Amino acid sequence: MVGFLGFILLVVVAYFAFLAFRLYAGFKRMTKQVRGPAAPKSQGVMVKDEVCGTYIPREEALTETRDGVERFYCSEECRRKAATR
Repeated sequence: MVGFLGFILLVVVAYFAFLAFRLYAGFKRMTKQVRGPAAPKSQGVMVKDEVCGTYIPREEALTETRDGVERFYCSEECRRKAATR
């Protein structure tokens, strides 16, 4: 009889431990949502670097206007390569 009651007590304690863990995990998940995303997502037009062919968001691209045409580059290195062409 004592063995059966001990088993029931163990099951009840395990159940409450499980509920406490779920509650803790829920709070952690909620705090992550409050902080927001780690990095803002780009929401814009993709442009192509003429030198290497890489597509990048327009707001992140290096720009240069040459001969009345706006040109986009992914890096300073690609901008220098275009200038020497």
